[in-house]
Amino acid sequence: MTWQLIISAFALGIVSSFHCVGMCGPIAFALPVYYLPTHKKLVGILFYHTGRIFIYAMLGLFFGFVGRQFYVAGLQQYFSIALGCIILLILLQTTIGKKFLQIKLFDQFQEKLQNIIAFYIQKKQLYGMLILGMANGLLPCGMVYLAITGALAAGNLLGGVAFMGFFGLGTFPAMFLLTYFGTVISLNVRNHMKKAIPFFIATMGILLILRGLNLNIPMISPVMNNSAAHTVTCP
Repeated sequence: MTWQLIISAFALGIVSSFHCVGMCGPIAFALPVYYLPTHKKLVGILFYHTGRIFIYAMLGLFFGFVGRQFYVAGLQQYFSIALGCIILLILLQTTIGKKFLQIKLFDQFQEKLQNIIAFYIQKKQLYGMLILGMANGLLPCGMVYLAITGALAAGNLLGGVAFMGFFGLGTFPAMFLLTYFGTVISLNVRNHMKKAIPFFIATMGILLILRGLNLNIPMISPVMNNSAAHTVTCP
């Protein structure tokens, strides 16, 4: 896991947090913590965000493992190009506003998550905040999908966990302020940030494509070693 990926993950989280404020704001405002004393309110909010970031890290573990298989096979160069193209396609789909692919099982899973969230919002118990955060971390989100491509590109389990973990930490400051103080970020600021997000996503996609092209450009398109060629075969 390189510092470049860590910084990229954290920066992606910071930028994504403004998207999260708009998309996940209603859940944050509905958390049953505002009636609690200050210290319990703080614990409840921390539980909520801990559950959310934990799920991101577990997603990183899984997709880091998947990415590792491509790395060991020596396909990381083509894999990076493919991920970049997928990001640009997702961005195009979002911009057009048309859903090209609909999976019934995925929709059913999303509905169950929403039921879990609705149930635990009604329960005024601190452990419910942890479950709410975990459920929220599994809700469909374009920025999380973008972060997952970074975990895939990391090429190993630790890198995948770290990428998604630092992505979650990047979203923490703005989301914590939102859940603790309410609407601290004005609608005007949020709208300006949302307009900038597509450009950031497009930049990430282009950088992944450049990374896979082996153009020998430091920090942007370094030459990738074929890991399959250096694999040690045990007798």
